[in-house]
Amino acid sequence: MRIEFSARALDDLERLLDHLVLHGVANAGERIADLVAAIDILSRHPRIGRPAEPPLRELVIGKDARGYIALYAYRPEQDVVRVVAIRSQREAGYAG
Repeated sequence: MRIEFSARALDDLERLLDHLVLHGVANAGERIADLVAAIDILSRHPRIGRPAEPPLRELVIGKDARGYIALYAYRPEQDVVRVVAIRSQREAGYAG
């Protein structure tokens, strides 16, 4: 199973990193790396996320200030998971 990140999702990761750095989080890069590592579970369990607007799903990662949500689409016929957006759990919606 291959995991792809859309340009928007990569922009989201950069935006989240900038936010952490701006607020003085010492291990900001490590937290983003942990977020990306958590998304890797989709390579083994692509249907683990909760259903969102079809055909999308949401993977909830962490909690509170360390909580994020990855919006993704699973395409079994292509054996691929495409992450389309990522946001903090505290954000009202996805950027863009």
